Amino acid sequence: MSKKDTCEIYCFDEAKVERITEEINKEDLAGVSQLFKALADEKRAKIAYALCIDDELCVCDIANIISSSVATASHHLRTLHKQGLVKYRKEGKLAFYSLDDDHVKQLILIALSHYQELK
Repeated sequence: MSKKDTCEIYCFDEAKVERITEEINKEDLAGVSQLFKALADEKRAKIAYALCIDDELCVCDIANIISSSVATASHHLRTLHKQGLVKYRKEGKLAFYSLDDDHVKQLILIALSHYQELK
């Protein structure tokens, strides 16, 4: 860190800090952090993006898309499911996954768009 990217003296706006701290403490940011942590894995990000492209995929499709075993794909899908990012339905012996709702799709597409702007 260079001196140019930090404050050279220590002072803060007490009212602003108090107001923002109160607002932050009202929200469950640990849950938000967990959601992004689930998406931080490249394979899980690929799964989420694949589900943006096609509304529903079976575990076998997903395993092939991410070049993994069915067991590995299932593990990633369970993680995404626990975080409320995907849902599934059974059809006979097949399990089909889809994004939980449009918010998840928006998160993925916005993140991808932001990353592309940085390149």
